[in-house]
Amino acid sequence: MSVTGRGAAAQSATADREIVISRIIDAPRELVFEAFTEVRHLSRWWGPKGFTTTTRAFEFRVGGVWDFVMHGPDGTDYQEWIAWTEIAPPERITLRHGESRDDPNAFESVLTFDPDGAATRIDMRTVFPTKELRDEAVEKYHAVEGGEQTLNNLAAYLTEVVRKGVQG
Repeated sequence: MSVTGRGAAAQSATADREIVISRIIDAPRELVFEAFTEVRHLSRWWGPKGFTTTTRAFEFRVGGVWDFVMHGPDGTDYQEWIAWTEIAPPERITLRHGESRDDPNAFESVLTFDPDGAATRIDMRTVFPTKELRDEAVEKYHAVEGGEQTLNNLAAYLTEVVRKGVQG
């Protein structure tokens, strides 16, 4: 797993507004991609450790939205809204993520899914509207740790899915 925002990414015009999180998932690319496309999967792994998710609306298509609430382990509810802006199965998903449709602080994320032998390398590149919003996400909301935990949850979930699939 790697996290950048400086270093090699510093060449990018948006480097000071980015968070990049990568992880190898021990599952085929099509399955990793599918885990992002169906609410029955997302509800099982989405979010940092200890969080749960309640979906209010879900339509996975370009222009579709996922309207949901993340419930923190301390009982805090976080209103969330995602709109998909590009879908290229099984290679890439681009989305806008904020608290609501008209959130002026919404950010864009590009998720890429690359084969790595029998596994899949997922890269989540998030670009915030400003450096200050990126810094706030990192410092106040622990976005890097939360992103890593989310991908860890995905890896654990897919390991279980693959194990169950092999056994029965």
